[in-house]
Amino acid sequence: MRVLHAAKYYPPANGGMETVVRDLCDGTADKWDIEVVAAHTERQSVNERIGRVHVVRSGALGKLSSVPLCPTQPWRLWCSKADCVVLHEPNPVAGTALYMHTPAARLVIWHHSDMLRPWWAPHAYGRVQRALYRRAAAVIVSSPNLADESPLVRQARHVEVIPFGIPTERFRRTGGNCAATVDKIRATVGGALVLFVGRFVYYKGLHLLIEAMSACPGTLVLVGEGPLESGLRRQVAERGLQDRVWFAGKVSDADLPAYYQASDMLVLPSIARTEAFGVVQVEAMAAGVPVVSTNLPTGVPWVNQHGVTGLVVEPGDVSALARAIGTLLADRELRARLGRNAAERAEATFDRRRMVDAFRAVVEAAVGTENLRRAPAVRSAAAS
Repeated sequence: MRVLHAAKYYPPANGGMETVVRDLCDGTADKWDIEVVAAHTERQSVNERIGRVHVVRSGALGKLSSVPLCPTQPWRLWCSKADCVVLHEPNPVAGTALYMHTPAARLVIWHHSDMLRPWWAPHAYGRVQRALYRRAAAVIVSSPNLADESPLVRQARHVEVIPFGIPTERFRRTGGNCAATVDKIRATVGGALVLFVGRFVYYKGLHLLIEAMSACPGTLVLVGEGPLESGLRRQVAERGLQDRVWFAGKVSDADLPAYYQASDMLVLPSIARTEAFGVVQVEAMAAGVPVVSTNLPTGVPWVNQHGVTGLVVEPGDVSALARAIGTLLADRELRARLGRNAAERAEATFDRRRMVDAFRAVVEAAVGTENLRRAPAVRSAAAS
């Protein structure tokens, strides 16, 4: 079977969507002929083979907000031959091209998140999206919350819930070099460690987390980088938190598990629906670390369950965020219990092999079942 993925970017480009697309492609390339058409970060288009996956990167003339402008991408999609096209949304250029012509008998959409920015996008591109979602043989989402809350997903005739998966074994507590890195991090911090992992962008709510650290103990370690870094550094200086907030920068994949294992908790203080899932929560949970996150109308509070794997507070509530952090830091037994539960939930629900197997079943059903496109909207048993 020939499967074409229409993606925004493809690794080595960084990002949660990019990682999921790569894992799906690598995990199914043993059985299927896989092609990916994605945007390039440069003007020149590139054709390459990465492992068993054929990747076409369409040259970009620039960006409109966060949307790469790739004039050759529609043509490259239309010229592909496939039994099924998998569109990873939001993806305005590819989505509009597939709205005009889909080069396969079946279309499957993986809805990663709602598109909130720029302000005009939900109104302009939203019409195209609604038509595509009604046409699709299946629309995949990462959580039952997103299936319930997204107005786009509610347009679909058939909905499948497939949680994002990670290689959970990579984040479990291990010895060797990882243990040495854990010891080094702990020695540098010298006390309770509150961890954030992610890009420094508006919807992550990092300014609120820094504000909360003024009212609770511990050292905040920020792993990542992004356009808001200079403003966050100014905020840290203005609050006099230079000794308690550590900008760790970009951390290698090899060292990232050690940061989770060295921490007492992960905090994901996101404030907007752009945060549809929070894969970093799963990474922390796999390492046996409790999570503090926010009660967004997305999959975030479904991944981290309040009182089971961590604590959930209302988005934007600095006082509640500080109380949750303080509660976990003050209660070692609570942290241990939530951490054990987190590790069990990560293994049972968010393993990458489960994600790939469920995805393969959805695509094979879409290609092989004539009645699927006419079926009423349903939710997969994976939603439980």
